[in-house]
Amino acid sequence: MDKLQTLLGGKRVIPSVLKAEDIKTACKSGLPVIFLLSGDLFTIGDYVTEMIRAGKMVFIHIDFIAGFGNDSIIVKYVAERIKPTGIISTKGHLIKQAKKCGLTAIQRMFLIDSAALEHGLSTIRQNQPDAIEVMPGLIPRVIRELHQELDIPIIAGGLVKYPEEIELALNAGAMAVSTGDKSLWM
Repeated sequence: MDKLQTLLGGKRVIPSVLKAEDIKTACKSGLPVIFLLSGDLFTIGDYVTEMIRAGKMVFIHIDFIAGFGNDSIIVKYVAERIKPTGIISTKGHLIKQAKKCGLTAIQRMFLIDSAALEHGLSTIRQNQPDAIEVMPGLIPRVIRELHQELDIPIIAGGLVKYPEEIELALNAGAMAVSTGDKSLWM
């Protein structure tokens, strides 16, 4: 947990960049970490370089990058050639590979029902990510339960639109909240 808290530098919001045109806004924010959910095999290196030059730590949502595919070798490529701080993925084998390659690994989990929650807990225990991102982020009760059950930092994300929702997630035990809403990138 200390590793991610250190990266966040006391900040509790993480910009989720969904479109390339929002990279500059995220880079100008006073927030040290950016989640990148945009790009392809040809553009991702330039995007990450731009963010690093702006002093940001970048986590690539590897599942969203066109041309990367599902093979574990892509994580090694990302670690050695693109050099982000870490990756985000829903796929356990990519999380494991990221950790082997020295990247910080955030496992994203979608909590749509209690079966998804149970499966998610099992997967997290098996893969040992550095943090989990819980989607949607508007579920304080489940965040509270995960916080009590796991010794892994929790990032709430998805559908977060208002400052009050950030506070609810943080008060429930989330370490940070990721959002694509630029008005919250303060």
